[in-house]
Amino acid sequence: MEASAGAQPDRQDQPHQDGPFRRCSQSHRPPGVEKDIEKLYEAVPQLGNVFKIEDKIGEGTFSSVYLATAQLKMGPEEKIALKHLIPTSHPIRIAAELQCLTVAGGQDNVMGVKYCFRKNDHVVIAMPYLEHESFLEILNSLSFQEVREYMFNLFKALRRIHQFGIVHRDVKPSNFLYNRRLKKYALVDFGLAQGTRDTKVDLLKLVQSEAQQESCSQNKAPIVKANKVSLIKQPKPMDVTSRKLTTKKKVVSTKTVTSNLARKTASTCPANLTCDCYATDQVCSVCLSRRQQVAPRAGTPGFRAPEVLTKCPNQTTAIDMWSAGVIFLSLLSGRYPFYKASDDLTALAQIMAVRGSRETIQAAETFGKSVLCSKEIPAQNLRTLCERLRGTPSLDVEKQDDHAHESTLSLRTDQKLKLPLHMEHPGSSLHEDSRGVSETPMNEHQASLKGWDRVPDEAYDLLDKLLDLNPATRITAQEALVHPFFKEMSL
Repeated sequence: MEASAGAQPDRQDQPHQDGPFRRCSQSHRPPGVEKDIEKLYEAVPQLGNVFKIEDKIGEGTFSSVYLATAQLKMGPEEKIALKHLIPTSHPIRIAAELQCLTVAGGQDNVMGVKYCFRKNDHVVIAMPYLEHESFLEILNSLSFQEVREYMFNLFKALRRIHQFGIVHRDVKPSNFLYNRRLKKYALVDFGLAQGTRDTKVDLLKLVQSEAQQESCSQNKAPIVKANKVSLIKQPKPMDVTSRKLTTKKKVVSTKTVTSNLARKTASTCPANLTCDCYATDQVCSVCLSRRQQVAPRAGTPGFRAPEVLTKCPNQTTAIDMWSAGVIFLSLLSGRYPFYKASDDLTALAQIMAVRGSRETIQAAETFGKSVLCSKEIPAQNLRTLCERLRGTPSLDVEKQDDHAHESTLSLRTDQKLKLPLHMEHPGSSLHEDSRGVSETPMNEHQASLKGWDRVPDEAYDLLDKLLDLNPATRITAQEALVHPFFKEMSL
């Protein structure tokens, strides 16, 4: 479960599990659920006066989600999702998440809040319960029209929160609930949200202020390298012997400081050692030991935008649009998760394999980052890539403008279309872990019935604009809603 109320930047996603509001069968409850429910009643006793907690439907690092029934005197029973934030969550983060739900939630596919309960350091947020499908399970059964509707409603939700200066920072399928039968949608989990400079959510200003202070207190000039991709920012050498440290009460002796810092430096980044992993596919101990640049990078691996991966300090609502683009890429290609990497530099290399190295380098320069790639990787044609992966029978490789060539991610030849090795087999994504997507190619009859035999150029034009490597020119949610791809749909 990915629901969170904390400000942890390295929260890992579980893409093959259901989202935070997916109901579990009560006959198959995990061990300890009854005990957890009892503990919640004890921690927040007033819940028992209002709700009957039926099940635990999700659990994450910073919160747990329960399914409850509102005990109303009249009318039908109302199902409620109770999000219990762990006591160690930062109070400002908890309050900011709640304010996001109250200010922007309740309309345009953004989850609202019904009640909030607090007992000492325990906080429970009560929200409407939306039973929804697993994205992974329905991915390759969706018709093209359903995909169009899905993306349209996602953009409505993003437009709504962006109007209030809210950057969600963790847009992904498990945080955008979809009830296929009722055609209902809900953007959830604002635990990692941040505000823009002109945000209308006051508490997000405090969150942003704290993040900036932390960033300013860190070394801002690292050298990081991996997978033949490098971010270059040369730091000034540390002169340990001449540096003086003072405190309010006394001056620390130079000898002590020199000794302590020398030991610390030796264990982190030796001043007399140089990097030996340049232009290789590994990261040396020298580069690994250097202090990393601090910048907002919350979110889920595979959905982080290039400006997040390269630790650009000035991040905007454009990072949510990139994440929406990755979702759209999964929908068009039938591959989920499309990207998954163990570190940011590998993730950047994977993006290069699709969008091109020269384009990535040029985009990085626009937001003050220098990216080095040891081998030029041409950008791939998005239609060719998606149709090859989905297995659409109408694909004619000879007629496609194919720009795919070998890259640092081990590409191989398949007719005239070259794809990453891990994506050559149906059911896989751009990483080694591939479990159960699109086991057989779609035949002509299936494609015709579901509309996949006539995907318009406008779909790939929108995808291209969402995956714009430059956040300054990336399409906004408002612009996406009026894109020709949605010309038959009304706001």
